[in-house]
Amino acid sequence: MSINKEWHLKNKMPKNPTENERENWHLEHEKNCDCRPIPTKLKEKMDKKLNPKP
Repeated sequence: MSINKEWHLKNKMPKNPTENERENWHLEHEKNCDCRPIPTKLKEKMDKKLNPKP
C-alpha cells in the first residue's frame, strides 16, 4: 500500500461531509491512491444503492 501524498494534499475530505460527498471522495480516492480501501460500512451502503434488492 502506498500513499499518493500529492493527491491527498489537493483533495481533503470536507468537514462534516454529506453522505454523497463522502461517497464521491472515497471513489476518487480509490482511483488515485492505494493507501487504504473504502471503509466496509460505507462500501456496503454504496453497494446497496447500486444493487437494491427487489
